Amino acid sequence: MNGKDILVLGIETSCDETSVAVVKNGREVLSNVINSQIKIHEEFGGVVPEIASRNHVKNINFVVKEALKQANVTFDDIDLISCTKGPGLVGALLVGVSYAKGLSLALNKPLLGANHIEGHIAANYISHSELKPPFLCLIISGGHTHLVHIKDYNEFEILGKTRDDAIGEAYDKVARVIGLGYPGGPKIDKLAKEGTPNIVLPKPHMDNLDFSFSGIKTAVINLHHKTPDINKADLCISFEKCTTEILIENTLSALEDLKINTVALAGGVSANSYIRNEFEKLKQKGINVYYPEMILCTDNAAMIASAAYYRYMNGETSDLTLNAIPNLKIS
Repeated sequence: MNGKDILVLGIETSCDETSVAVVKNGREVLSNVINSQIKIHEEFGGVVPEIASRNHVKNINFVVKEALKQANVTFDDIDLISCTKGPGLVGALLVGVSYAKGLSLALNKPLLGANHIEGHIAANYISHSELKPPFLCLIISGGHTHLVHIKDYNEFEILGKTRDDAIGEAYDKVARVIGLGYPGGPKIDKLAKEGTPNIVLPKPHMDNLDFSFSGIKTAVINLHHKTPDINKADLCISFEKCTTEILIENTLSALEDLKINTVALAGGVSANSYIRNEFEKLKQKGINVYYPEMILCTDNAAMIASAAYYRYMNGETSDLTLNAIPNLKIS
């Protein structure tokens, strides 16, 4: 390593995006190609794992070539091959893991399996060159709602997590029931802009920093069923307001406990405009608030390459026994 630039080829196939990126020194994106399957899965109302896997197999070779082309590099220039090893859909993960292992073997390049959740955190390093640990990270996505103390680049402590639905999962279920379709988060966010938050929804009260969104989701669904003529825009903005208040309350409690004043948002739901606007208001309290640029909020390979870079600089690599771990936890 010896001070030379490190180019990491990242591969992300944990769900329904086939993405490959080339990232320099964990922070500078040379390319980040994302082939999304949203249109394919829309008609099913959600991601179909087998269809996702097939499309990863179909697309990955092209996406790798395009990422190298856009970065204006060749395989010879790459220092590390990285891929998402989990969490995610096992069949989808295996496509990226198998491809990365094949590249590593054929090119005689080091291999590293990265944690998808750590990748979401690392997306903030790409968007904000000044951001360094320690800080608090709120990870909000379709599969996760975590409050994590980022003690160092590779040292994490989970302070709170959801006890039931992840916030993105709750958004998708609400959107499906009230007839907005898939993906739910962006559709709720769009319709909510036309509404007034005049519907009171139940907020769970935890005795720690954990989250719960199942009760709020059920309340919204019941209201929709019992009151067919309810204003959907009002329902959406009231739902957003209630869930965001929970996120902010737990975030403020964690910041106070840790005696720090920096929070970063991460994950697909961090693209939600209402959530961003409410967290922006925390700056008035002297709190530093960060979130990735929009393209880095959803699943992408640049964030995986960044997370892998910091593991690699810590002396870590994977061998060819690397396997997909669909229920992988943040370490």
